[in-house]
Amino acid sequence: MNAAVETIDGLCSRLTRYLEDDEIRQVRRAYLYSEQAHDGQKRRSGDPYIIHPLQVAEILSDMRMDHQSLMAAMLHDVIEDTGIAKDALQSQFGEAVAELVDGVSKLTHISFETRAEAQAENFQKMTLAMARDIRVIIVKLADRLHNMRTIGSLNPEKRRRIAKETLDIYSPIANRLGMYELRSELHELAYRAMYPMRIERIERAVQNVAGNRKKIVAEILESLEGALDKSGIKARVEGREKAANSIYRKMRDQRKSFSDIMDVYAFRIVTDSVDDCYRTLGIVHNLYKPRPGRFKDYIAIPKANGYQSLHTTLFGMHGVPIEIQIRTSEMDAMASGGIAAHWLYKAGSDDTAAVQRTNRWVKGLLEIQQRAGNSLEFIENVKIDLFPDDIYIFTPKGKIMELPTGATAVDFAYAVHTDVGNRCVACRIDKALAPLSTVLQSGQTVEIVTAKHAKPNLAWLSFVVTGKARSAIRHFLKNQQRSESVSLGQRLLSRALANLGSSFEQVTEEQKLNLVSEAELTEFDDILEDIGLGNRVAYSVARRLTPDADAEPAKLSQSGDTRPLAIKGSEGLLTSYAKCCRPIPGDPIVGHISKGRGMVIHHETCHNVSEIRDNPEKCVFLTWDDDLNGEFYTALKILVEAETGIIANIASAVSEADAAIDRINREERDAKTSVIVLEVGVRDRQHLANVVRQIRRIKSVMKISRIRA
Repeated sequence: MNAAVETIDGLCSRLTRYLEDDEIRQVRRAYLYSEQAHDGQKRRSGDPYIIHPLQVAEILSDMRMDHQSLMAAMLHDVIEDTGIAKDALQSQFGEAVAELVDGVSKLTHISFETRAEAQAENFQKMTLAMARDIRVIIVKLADRLHNMRTIGSLNPEKRRRIAKETLDIYSPIANRLGMYELRSELHELAYRAMYPMRIERIERAVQNVAGNRKKIVAEILESLEGALDKSGIKARVEGREKAANSIYRKMRDQRKSFSDIMDVYAFRIVTDSVDDCYRTLGIVHNLYKPRPGRFKDYIAIPKANGYQSLHTTLFGMHGVPIEIQIRTSEMDAMASGGIAAHWLYKAGSDDTAAVQRTNRWVKGLLEIQQRAGNSLEFIENVKIDLFPDDIYIFTPKGKIMELPTGATAVDFAYAVHTDVGNRCVACRIDKALAPLSTVLQSGQTVEIVTAKHAKPNLAWLSFVVTGKARSAIRHFLKNQQRSESVSLGQRLLSRALANLGSSFEQVTEEQKLNLVSEAELTEFDDILEDIGLGNRVAYSVARRLTPDADAEPAKLSQSGDTRPLAIKGSEGLLTSYAKCCRPIPGDPIVGHISKGRGMVIHHETCHNVSEIRDNPEKCVFLTWDDDLNGEFYTALKILVEAETGIIANIASAVSEADAAIDRINREERDAKTSVIVLEVGVRDRQHLANVVRQIRRIKSVMKISRIRA
């Protein structure tokens, strides 16, 4: 790292290496404007505030970023910390610079309940700005890097908080953009702020073993250079020193001792061409024996952030492990600078692989943002996607998809397309059928089987790992719940209106609009949704819509003149079946409107609803539809003589009756008898009777009864 510049003249002299004179003049003008705006302001360290934007611009100049990025760096705190508005910046420096500055600025004019919410909202704002101009995040990363370099002037608690935010968000973003050098420095500074004593001890330990390592490093370096010279390959060989934070993380995460980590020697070989990379690989494998299973070809299949290199681990002299990276000089520049390495030469262009990869990533962030319920959910999903220890999966047509380790077939389906994920029902992994929850391995070929009317399952959220899959599933279920609650709300309101001698069709638009206005909602569907969710009483809403009706609500038992709601068994998320009495088709049933849960269906004789079943504000009279769908679960209590194989016999009997066992539990009552509790899925009461008949045929069954509350 070069010595930090402290004057605009010093920075401008550096910029002459790659910027035009007119561009340098614009950077100087932005500096002077910022200096005036921040006049009198000081940092916690006591330095004039202008030193911070100046050194942020210097970091960007080391990346050889364009003049607009440097101008934005000079002005990046003007909107946030002074009284100057975005419009004023736009008139002075143009729309592009003003948009960059606005994208980096925090939301200071809005108050948030928690720091986490403020962080999430600011990150969401920056993401939307990134979608318009990726330079926003590069300026922000440079800003964060300088803040981390000068973090020592803050109190310990604030240092730790900022360091954690850096490790959670900004360091992973730098890694995702391939900016390895910046990411490494952020990591080092953040760990030093969070664990100063641990890092200091590790650094002392590294210094203590440095002398012993030098001799071995020199010997390996000499043998590698000699082998390459002998083969006529021009290459630069360099030893790679392990950073203190990297050593600490490996000791913590991999449960390795300090000596185990320091016993591994790391080297990088930089060649002129891809062909030379593979030739070099053959030479080093001929020089030292390769360790099986430790070779990775990131040149043929680059990482998600564009990183390319050959990785191999060798058994060196005396069995010393040697880790080697082999890459071209262009790949080396990309590995350290990432997206910024391309910006100077291809500014504003989308035709480089790095820019295309970054655009795909930002587009994915936007999809997550659009489906997230709020900013906290958004940042939670983004954090998941920012730690991609990648696996590589093939589509049936040979396209490579990058997914994080632990990804399942559902994650893969959503990575292909949101519609594929929403409609997937099964998958084939290497041509063999497999469950959607199967964790994928690198190199597998995955084909997704879809169905036209399939829908995401709530259970998928328990095993998917990508932010895109999680946000898409939640978004679909949220919309599905809204649709189902509106539908249920309308049915409940229609019945309440019928009890009052009216109907839903007779309610005028004016009456609906008046009620919406009184409730301070946006549309009548919001009221129906509240009714469906149990947050509003259908009878009360019906009374508001029919003010002239004087009729008292009829009790459920007296409501034979009103057609009850018909249950089909496929109502969805807003209709559930009580676990206490487990009603099945054929049972007399009643619906309890439960706040926030929708309608819970009970057996009419269930003691949990006995006191409220005649209250139309809390219960609804129901019947079973003639056209039923699905399985309905109920529980049986079976008293049996204790004998070997009784569970298998009962399972066989249930299978013969074409029913499904959900759960089975056996309890010893005494030495001669046992009680078996069987939860079984049936179509209706007639089907249950068949199941009971089949079980009664077993000789050791003494008594069987259905469990009800």
